[in-house]
Amino acid sequence: MTNSVVSGDRLAQVHARYPRTMLMRNGRSAELRPMTRDDAAKVLEFAQALPEDDLLFLRWDITQPEIVEEWVTQIEAGRVSTLLALAGDKLLGEGDLYHNETNWTRHLGEIRLLMSPDSRGLGLGRIIADEIYEMARLLDLKMLTAQMTMDQHAAQTIFRQLGFQREAVLFDYVVAKDGELRDLLIATRRL
Repeated sequence: MTNSVVSGDRLAQVHARYPRTMLMRNGRSAELRPMTRDDAAKVLEFAQALPEDDLLFLRWDITQPEIVEEWVTQIEAGRVSTLLALAGDKLLGEGDLYHNETNWTRHLGEIRLLMSPDSRGLGLGRIIADEIYEMARLLDLKMLTAQMTMDQHAAQTIFRQLGFQREAVLFDYVVAKDGELRDLLIATRRL
C-alpha cells in the first residue's frame, strides 16, 4: 500500500460527480458511487461470493474482514479511490484507482476492475472503467496502468477499447493458489 494522500480539493471534485445512475446493455440501471466505511460488509459478502480465479489478481485478499478494513482506511486516507456499482442493495462490481504522490511516480495511477459473474457482458466493466478514467483525469494523473493475466480476454478487450496499449508481458509472474504460473500483461494509457 502506498503512503501518499491525494489533495482534498481534487478528491472532493471526484466525489461531487456521484451518485450517478448508468444504463447497462440489458436496459437495467446501476448506481455508481464511492465506497465508504458503511459498505465494508457488503463488499466482504461480494468478495466471498466471487470465483477463486477472480480473486487471484487482486492486490489484497478482500475475502478477509481485516483486509477490507485496511482497504477502507486507505480510501479514507485518499490513497485509493473505489467506485461501487449497485442495483438496489446488490453490489454488481467495483473499480479501483490506486494512486500515490511519491516524487517519481506521482503522475501514475493503476486501475483495477472486479465484476460479479452475473453482471459480466452487460457493459458495466466499461462503464466503471470510463468513470475511473475520468477520476484519474480529475486527479491530474498523466498515465494509467492495468495488469491482467494473458488468459483474461474480456479484461484485455475492455482495456484495449479504452485505448490501453500493451507495454510488457512478464512470464510466469503470477502464481495461482494451486501453484500454476501465469503470464502477466501490463498495459498503459496516457491521459
